[in-house]
Amino acid sequence: MLTNDLLSLEEREAVIEMRHAMHREPELSNQETKTQKRIIETLKRFGLGGARTFHNTGVYIDIEGLAPGPTRSIALRGDIDALPIQEDRDDLPYRSQVPGLMHACGHDMHASIALGTALAFHRMRNNFSGRVRVIFQPAEEAEPLGGRTVAEEGLLVGFDAAVGFHVDTDIPAGSFGARAGAVTKSSEQFELNIIGTMAHGAESHAGVDAITITGAFINEVQKVVSREMPVDDGAIITIGTIHGGEATNIICPSVVMTGTIRTSSPERRSLLVQRVREVAEGVAATHRGRVEFTSQSGEPAVVNDAGMVERFRQIVIRSAGEDKYVQIKPSSGSDDFGFYSGCVPSIYFQFGSREPGNETGVHTPTFGASDKILIPATELAIQYCWELLHD
Repeated sequence: MLTNDLLSLEEREAVIEMRHAMHREPELSNQETKTQKRIIETLKRFGLGGARTFHNTGVYIDIEGLAPGPTRSIALRGDIDALPIQEDRDDLPYRSQVPGLMHACGHDMHASIALGTALAFHRMRNNFSGRVRVIFQPAEEAEPLGGRTVAEEGLLVGFDAAVGFHVDTDIPAGSFGARAGAVTKSSEQFELNIIGTMAHGAESHAGVDAITITGAFINEVQKVVSREMPVDDGAIITIGTIHGGEATNIICPSVVMTGTIRTSSPERRSLLVQRVREVAEGVAATHRGRVEFTSQSGEPAVVNDAGMVERFRQIVIRSAGEDKYVQIKPSSGSDDFGFYSGCVPSIYFQFGSREPGNETGVHTPTFGASDKILIPATELAIQYCWELLHD
Protein backbone atom coordinates (compact mmCIF):
# COMPACT_ATOMS: atom_id res chain seq x y z
CA MET A 1 0.00 0.00 0.00
CA LEU A 2 1.42 3.35 -1.03
CA THR A 3 0.82 6.66 0.69
CA ASN A 4 1.37 10.29 -0.21
CA ASP A 5 4.85 11.67 -0.87
CA LEU A 6 5.75 8.88 -3.26
CA LEU A 7 8.80 10.79 -4.50
CA SER A 8 11.82 11.62 -2.39
CA LEU A 9 13.03 15.22 -2.28
CA GLU A 10 15.93 14.38 -4.58
CA GLU A 11 13.59 12.66 -7.04
CA ARG A 12 11.23 15.64 -7.04
CA GLU A 13 14.12 17.95 -7.80
CA ALA A 14 15.19 15.67 -10.66
CA VAL A 15 11.69 15.73 -12.15
CA ILE A 16 11.54 19.53 -12.11
CA GLU A 17 15.12 19.82 -13.34
CA MET A 18 14.36 17.53 -16.29
CA ARG A 19 11.28 19.57 -17.20
CA HIS A 20 13.26 22.83 -17.18
CA ALA A 21 16.23 21.41 -19.09
CA MET A 22 14.01 19.94 -21.81
CA HIS A 23 12.03 23.14 -22.09
CA ARG A 24 15.18 25.22 -22.50
CA GLU A 25 16.56 22.88 -25.17
CA PRO A 26 13.62 21.57 -27.20
CA GLU A 27 14.30 19.16 -30.05
CA LEU A 28 12.07 18.25 -32.98
CA SER A 29 10.71 14.78 -33.72
CA ASN A 30 13.43 12.29 -34.66
CA GLN A 31 16.15 14.76 -33.62
CA GLU A 32 16.02 14.29 -29.82
CA THR A 33 19.68 13.36 -29.37
CA LYS A 34 20.47 15.74 -26.48
CA THR A 35 17.24 14.78 -24.74
CA GLN A 36 18.06 11.08 -25.09
CA LYS A 37 21.52 11.62 -23.61
CA ARG A 38 20.11 13.72 -20.75
CA ILE A 39 17.58 11.03 -19.84
CA ILE A 40 20.15 8.22 -19.86
CA GLU A 41 22.58 10.24 -17.75
CA THR A 42 19.90 11.12 -15.20
CA LEU A 43 18.83 7.49 -14.90
CA LYS A 44 22.45 6.46 -14.33
CA ARG A 45 22.87 9.15 -11.68
CA PHE A 46 20.13 7.42 -9.69
CA GLY A 47 21.57 3.96 -10.24
CA LEU A 48 19.44 2.88 -13.19
CA GLY A 49 21.77 1.31 -15.70
CA GLY A 50 20.79 -0.83 -18.63
CA ALA A 51 18.66 1.72 -20.46
CA ARG A 52 18.08 0.66 -24.06
CA THR A 53 17.54 2.80 -27.12
CA PHE A 54 15.04 2.46 -29.96
CA HIS A 55 13.88 4.51 -32.95
CA ASN A 56 17.35 6.17 -32.95
CA THR A 57 16.48 8.81 -30.33
CA GLY A 58 14.20 6.91 -27.92
CA VAL A 59 15.02 5.33 -24.56
CA TYR A 60 13.36 2.72 -22.39
CA ILE A 61 14.26 1.27 -19.02
CA ASP A 62 12.95 -1.82 -17.22
CA ILE A 63 12.57 -1.84 -13.44
CA GLU A 64 12.17 -5.36 -12.10
CA GLY A 65 10.49 -5.82 -8.74
CA LEU A 66 12.39 -8.06 -6.32
CA ALA A 67 9.53 -8.97 -3.99
CA PRO A 68 7.59 -12.23 -4.32
CA GLY A 69 4.12 -11.98 -5.82
CA PRO A 70 2.35 -11.44 -9.15
CA THR A 71 4.59 -10.96 -12.15
CA ARG A 72 2.53 -8.47 -14.10
CA SER A 73 4.24 -6.14 -16.56
CA ILE A 74 3.18 -2.52 -16.97
CA ALA A 75 4.48 -0.04 -19.56
CA LEU A 76 4.36 3.73 -19.10
CA ARG A 77 5.06 6.23 -21.87
CA GLY A 78 6.32 9.80 -21.79
CA ASP A 79 6.86 11.47 -25.17
CA ILE A 80 9.87 13.74 -25.59
CA ASP A 81 9.71 15.75 -28.85
CA ALA A 82 8.98 19.45 -29.31
CA LEU A 83 7.35 21.59 -32.01
CA PRO A 84 8.53 24.16 -34.61
CA ILE A 85 6.90 27.11 -32.80
CA GLN A 86 8.56 30.28 -31.52
CA GLU A 87 7.84 30.59 -27.80
CA ASP A 88 6.21 33.81 -26.61
CA ARG A 89 6.52 33.40 -22.82
CA ASP A 90 9.08 35.85 -21.47
CA ASP A 91 7.80 35.21 -17.94
CA LEU A 92 9.34 31.71 -17.83
CA PRO A 93 12.90 31.54 -16.45
CA TYR A 94 13.30 28.22 -18.29
CA ARG A 95 11.86 29.43 -21.61
CA SER A 96 13.17 27.94 -24.84
CA GLN A 97 16.69 28.98 -25.83
CA VAL A 98 16.33 27.51 -29.34
CA PRO A 99 14.89 29.97 -31.87
CA GLY A 100 11.76 28.67 -33.54
CA LEU A 101 11.34 25.63 -31.29
CA MET A 102 9.40 25.09 -28.07
CA HIS A 103 7.67 22.46 -25.99
CA ALA A 104 4.19 23.65 -26.95
CA CYS A 105 2.46 20.35 -26.21
CA GLY A 106 3.75 19.53 -22.74
CA HIS A 107 6.09 16.73 -23.71
CA ASP A 108 8.71 18.17 -21.38
CA MET A 109 6.23 17.48 -18.58
CA HIS A 110 5.28 14.04 -19.90
CA ALA A 111 8.92 12.92 -20.05
CA SER A 112 9.56 14.30 -16.56
CA ILE A 113 6.59 12.36 -15.17
CA ALA A 114 8.00 9.24 -16.81
CA LEU A 115 11.39 9.95 -15.24
CA GLY A 116 9.87 10.33 -11.77
CA THR A 117 8.00 7.06 -12.21
CA ALA A 118 11.18 5.23 -13.15
CA LEU A 119 13.14 6.68 -10.22
CA ALA A 120 10.42 5.87 -7.68
CA PHE A 121 9.96 2.27 -8.79
CA HIS A 122 13.72 1.74 -8.84
CA ARG A 123 13.93 2.93 -5.23
CA MET A 124 10.95 0.72 -4.26
CA ARG A 125 12.07 -2.35 -6.21
CA ASN A 126 12.36 -4.47 -3.05
CA ASN A 127 8.70 -3.81 -2.28
CA PHE A 128 6.93 -4.88 -5.46
CA SER A 129 6.82 -7.79 -7.86
CA GLY A 130 6.55 -7.68 -11.62
CA ARG A 131 8.05 -5.23 -14.09
CA VAL A 132 7.62 -1.59 -15.01
CA ARG A 133 8.91 -0.49 -18.40
CA VAL A 134 9.22 3.28 -18.74
CA ILE A 135 9.37 4.41 -22.36
CA PHE A 136 10.73 7.83 -23.28
CA GLN A 137 9.28 7.95 -26.75
CA PRO A 138 10.47 10.25 -29.53
CA ALA A 139 8.54 11.46 -32.57
CA GLU A 140 4.97 11.68 -31.38
CA GLU A 141 4.41 14.81 -33.43
CA ALA A 142 5.82 13.83 -36.83
CA GLU A 143 6.64 10.87 -39.05
CA PRO A 144 8.29 8.47 -38.75
CA LEU A 145 6.31 8.01 -35.54
CA GLY A 146 7.96 6.60 -32.44
CA GLY A 147 4.77 4.89 -31.33
CA ARG A 148 4.69 2.82 -34.50
CA THR A 149 8.23 1.63 -33.75
CA VAL A 150 7.17 0.62 -30.23
CA ALA A 151 4.50 -1.63 -31.74
CA GLU A 152 6.55 -2.94 -34.67
CA GLU A 153 9.61 -3.78 -32.55
CA GLY A 154 7.49 -5.67 -30.02
CA LEU A 155 8.28 -3.45 -27.05
CA LEU A 156 4.86 -4.26 -25.57
CA VAL A 157 4.88 -8.00 -26.18
CA GLY A 158 4.10 -9.81 -22.93
CA PHE A 159 2.83 -6.68 -21.19
CA ASP A 160 -0.47 -6.58 -19.33
CA ALA A 161 -1.23 -2.87 -19.67
CA ALA A 162 0.11 0.48 -20.89
CA VAL A 163 -0.26 3.91 -19.33
CA GLY A 164 -0.08 7.23 -21.17
CA PHE A 165 -1.10 10.78 -20.26
CA HIS A 166 -1.32 14.30 -21.58
CA VAL A 167 -1.54 17.79 -20.15
CA ASP A 168 -5.01 19.30 -20.78
CA THR A 169 -5.57 23.04 -20.94
CA ASP A 170 -9.34 22.62 -20.66
CA ILE A 171 -9.11 21.00 -17.21
CA PRO A 172 -8.36 23.10 -14.11
CA ALA A 173 -4.91 22.67 -12.61
CA GLY A 174 -5.08 19.97 -9.93
CA SER A 175 -7.81 17.96 -11.66
CA PHE A 176 -7.52 14.77 -13.71
CA GLY A 177 -9.68 13.21 -16.38
CA ALA A 178 -10.28 10.12 -18.47
CA ARG A 179 -13.05 8.32 -20.32
CA ALA A 180 -13.65 4.79 -21.57
CA GLY A 181 -13.54 4.01 -25.27
CA ALA A 182 -12.06 6.09 -28.07
CA VAL A 183 -10.51 9.32 -26.77
CA THR A 184 -8.75 10.45 -29.96
CA LYS A 185 -9.25 9.81 -33.66
CA SER A 186 -7.12 7.89 -36.09
CA SER A 187 -5.29 9.91 -38.71
CA GLU A 188 -4.58 9.02 -42.33
CA GLN A 189 -2.71 11.36 -44.63
CA PHE A 190 -3.48 11.42 -48.34
CA GLU A 191 -2.14 13.09 -51.46
CA LEU A 192 -4.27 13.56 -54.55
CA ASN A 193 -2.83 14.52 -57.93
CA ILE A 194 -5.66 15.63 -60.21
CA ILE A 195 -4.60 15.48 -63.84
CA GLY A 196 -6.29 17.37 -66.65
CA THR A 197 -5.15 18.83 -69.97
CA MET A 198 -3.64 22.28 -70.54
CA ALA A 199 -5.32 24.67 -72.97
CA HIS A 200 -5.64 28.39 -73.58
CA GLY A 201 -8.06 30.05 -71.19
CA ALA A 202 -10.06 31.36 -74.16
CA GLU A 203 -10.58 27.81 -75.44
CA SER A 204 -11.55 25.91 -72.31
CA HIS A 205 -13.27 23.20 -74.36
CA ALA A 206 -9.88 22.14 -75.68
CA GLY A 207 -8.58 21.32 -72.21
CA VAL A 208 -9.58 19.48 -69.04
CA ASP A 209 -9.62 21.86 -66.09
CA ALA A 210 -7.94 20.33 -63.04
CA ILE A 211 -9.12 23.24 -60.89
CA THR A 212 -12.75 22.57 -61.80
CA ILE A 213 -12.27 18.91 -60.85
CA THR A 214 -10.65 20.00 -57.59
CA GLY A 215 -13.62 22.19 -56.68
CA ALA A 216 -16.07 19.40 -57.43
CA PHE A 217 -14.05 16.92 -55.37
CA ILE A 218 -13.91 19.22 -52.35
CA ASN A 219 -17.69 19.57 -52.40
CA GLU A 220 -18.43 15.90 -53.01
CA VAL A 221 -15.96 14.37 -50.57
CA GLN A 222 -17.62 16.01 -47.55
CA LYS A 223 -20.78 14.03 -48.35
CA VAL A 224 -18.89 10.91 -47.36
CA VAL A 225 -18.93 12.29 -43.80
CA SER A 226 -22.44 13.78 -43.81
CA ARG A 227 -24.21 10.93 -45.61
CA GLU A 228 -22.15 7.77 -45.09
CA MET A 229 -20.72 7.99 -41.56
CA PRO A 230 -22.67 7.63 -38.29
CA VAL A 231 -23.03 10.97 -36.52
CA ASP A 232 -21.42 9.68 -33.32
CA ASP A 233 -18.28 8.65 -35.22
CA GLY A 234 -17.28 12.29 -35.67
CA ALA A 235 -15.40 11.49 -38.88
CA ILE A 236 -13.44 14.40 -40.39
CA ILE A 237 -11.99 14.89 -43.88
CA THR A 238 -9.70 17.90 -44.11
CA ILE A 239 -8.11 19.34 -47.24
CA GLY A 240 -4.95 20.94 -45.90
CA THR A 241 -3.04 22.08 -48.98
CA ILE A 242 -3.84 22.84 -52.64
CA HIS A 243 -1.24 23.69 -55.28
CA GLY A 244 -2.06 24.26 -58.92
CA GLY A 245 -2.26 26.70 -61.78
CA GLU A 246 0.39 28.54 -63.78
CA ALA A 247 -1.25 31.66 -65.20
CA THR A 248 -4.56 33.50 -65.26
CA ASN A 249 -5.26 32.58 -68.89
CA ILE A 250 -4.28 28.91 -68.92
CA ILE A 251 -6.56 25.96 -68.23
CA CYS A 252 -4.80 24.30 -65.29
CA PRO A 253 -3.45 20.84 -66.21
CA SER A 254 -2.80 19.53 -62.71
CA VAL A 255 -3.55 20.19 -59.06
CA VAL A 256 -1.92 18.49 -56.07
CA MET A 257 -3.74 18.52 -52.75
CA THR A 258 -3.06 16.88 -49.42
CA GLY A 259 -5.29 16.22 -46.47
CA THR A 260 -6.15 14.07 -43.48
CA ILE A 261 -8.90 11.58 -42.74
CA ARG A 262 -9.93 11.04 -39.12
CA THR A 263 -12.31 8.63 -37.41
CA SER A 264 -12.83 7.22 -33.94
CA SER A 265 -13.73 3.80 -35.38
CA PRO A 266 -10.91 1.35 -36.20
CA GLU A 267 -13.34 -0.50 -38.46
CA ARG A 268 -14.04 2.56 -40.60
CA ARG A 269 -10.45 3.70 -41.14
CA SER A 270 -9.91 1.75 -44.34
CA LEU A 271 -13.48 2.41 -45.53
CA LEU A 272 -13.01 6.18 -45.32
CA VAL A 273 -9.73 6.04 -47.27
CA GLN A 274 -11.40 3.86 -49.88
CA ARG A 275 -14.35 6.23 -50.24
CA VAL A 276 -12.12 9.30 -50.59
CA ARG A 277 -10.24 7.53 -53.37
CA GLU A 278 -13.48 6.46 -55.08
CA VAL A 279 -14.99 9.94 -54.92
CA ALA A 280 -11.81 11.43 -56.41
CA GLU A 281 -11.74 8.90 -59.23
CA GLY A 282 -15.46 9.33 -59.93
CA VAL A 283 -15.39 13.12 -59.98
CA ALA A 284 -12.30 13.16 -62.20
CA ALA A 285 -13.84 10.72 -64.66
CA THR A 286 -17.03 12.79 -64.80
CA HIS A 287 -14.96 15.81 -65.84
CA ARG A 288 -12.75 13.86 -68.29
CA GLY A 289 -9.71 13.89 -66.05
CA ARG A 290 -7.92 11.33 -63.93
CA VAL A 291 -6.31 11.12 -60.51
CA GLU A 292 -3.34 9.60 -58.74
CA PHE A 293 -4.13 8.85 -55.10
CA THR A 294 -1.75 7.80 -52.33
CA SER A 295 -2.32 7.49 -48.60
CA GLN A 296 -0.28 6.83 -45.49
CA SER A 297 -1.63 5.42 -42.25
CA GLY A 298 -0.86 7.61 -39.29
CA GLU A 299 -1.92 7.21 -35.69
CA PRO A 300 -4.66 4.75 -34.74
CA ALA A 301 -7.38 6.00 -32.41
CA VAL A 302 -6.45 5.84 -28.73
CA VAL A 303 -8.98 3.53 -27.08
CA ASN A 304 -9.16 3.41 -23.28
CA ASP A 305 -9.94 0.18 -21.47
CA ALA A 306 -13.11 0.69 -19.39
CA GLY A 307 -11.82 -1.23 -16.38
CA MET A 308 -8.57 0.74 -16.31
CA VAL A 309 -10.50 4.02 -16.49
CA GLU A 310 -12.72 3.03 -13.57
CA ARG A 311 -9.68 2.11 -11.48
CA PHE A 312 -8.11 5.46 -12.36
CA ARG A 313 -11.28 7.30 -11.35
CA GLN A 314 -11.30 5.58 -7.98
CA ILE A 315 -7.65 6.47 -7.34
CA VAL A 316 -8.22 10.13 -8.20
CA ILE A 317 -11.26 10.34 -5.91
CA ARG A 318 -9.40 8.60 -3.11
CA SER A 319 -6.22 10.64 -3.37
CA ALA A 320 -7.41 14.06 -4.58
CA GLY A 321 -11.16 14.21 -3.96
CA GLU A 322 -14.31 13.47 -5.93
CA ASP A 323 -14.40 16.97 -7.39
CA LYS A 324 -10.96 16.47 -8.94
CA TYR A 325 -12.07 13.80 -11.42
CA VAL A 326 -13.33 15.00 -14.81
CA GLN A 327 -15.14 12.96 -17.47
CA ILE A 328 -13.27 14.25 -20.50
CA LYS A 329 -14.71 14.71 -23.97
CA PRO A 330 -13.30 12.79 -26.94
CA SER A 331 -10.68 14.70 -28.90
CA SER A 332 -10.65 15.18 -32.66
CA GLY A 333 -6.86 15.13 -32.53
CA SER A 334 -4.57 12.14 -32.82
CA ASP A 335 -1.78 10.65 -30.72
CA ASP A 336 0.49 7.74 -31.51
CA PHE A 337 -0.30 6.24 -28.11
CA GLY A 338 -2.98 4.60 -30.27
CA PHE A 339 -0.29 2.11 -31.28
CA TYR A 340 0.02 1.16 -27.60
CA SER A 341 -3.72 0.78 -27.04
CA GLY A 342 -3.84 -1.38 -30.17
CA CYS A 343 -1.39 -3.80 -28.54
CA VAL A 344 -2.46 -4.04 -24.88
CA PRO A 345 -5.25 -2.74 -22.60
CA SER A 346 -4.40 0.91 -22.03
CA ILE A 347 -5.32 4.18 -20.43
CA TYR A 348 -4.52 7.66 -21.69
CA PHE A 349 -5.46 10.08 -18.93
CA GLN A 350 -5.37 13.87 -18.74
CA PHE A 351 -3.91 16.12 -16.06
CA GLY A 352 -5.23 19.67 -15.94
CA SER A 353 -3.14 22.82 -16.32
CA ARG A 354 -5.70 25.60 -16.72
CA GLU A 355 -5.29 28.52 -14.32
CA PRO A 356 -4.73 32.28 -14.58
CA GLY A 357 -1.68 32.87 -16.72
CA ASN A 358 -1.84 29.40 -18.26
CA GLU A 359 -5.02 29.43 -20.31
CA THR A 360 -3.98 29.14 -23.95
CA GLY A 361 -4.12 25.81 -25.73
CA VAL A 362 -1.35 23.47 -26.78
CA HIS A 363 0.46 24.08 -30.08
CA THR A 364 0.39 27.84 -29.50
CA PRO A 365 3.31 30.24 -28.77
CA THR A 366 1.88 31.19 -25.36
CA PHE A 367 1.15 27.68 -24.07
CA GLY A 368 2.48 27.06 -20.57
CA ALA A 369 1.86 24.95 -17.49
CA SER A 370 2.96 25.44 -13.91
CA ASP A 371 5.58 23.27 -12.23
CA LYS A 372 3.17 22.80 -9.34
CA ILE A 373 1.04 20.31 -11.29
CA LEU A 374 4.04 18.15 -12.16
CA ILE A 375 4.68 16.30 -8.89
CA PRO A 376 1.00 15.46 -8.18
CA ALA A 377 0.66 14.07 -11.72
CA THR A 378 3.83 12.03 -11.28
CA GLU A 379 2.73 10.59 -7.94
CA LEU A 380 -0.68 9.74 -9.40
CA ALA A 381 1.04 7.85 -12.23
CA ILE A 382 3.18 5.98 -9.69
CA GLN A 383 0.18 5.10 -7.53
CA TYR A 384 -1.77 3.93 -10.56
CA CYS A 385 1.03 1.71 -11.90
CA TRP A 386 1.52 0.28 -8.41
CA GLU A 387 -2.10 -0.79 -8.25
CA LEU A 388 -2.00 -2.23 -11.78
CA LEU A 389 1.00 -4.36 -10.79
CA HIS A 390 -0.90 -5.74 -7.82
CA ASP A 391 -4.23 -6.26 -9.60
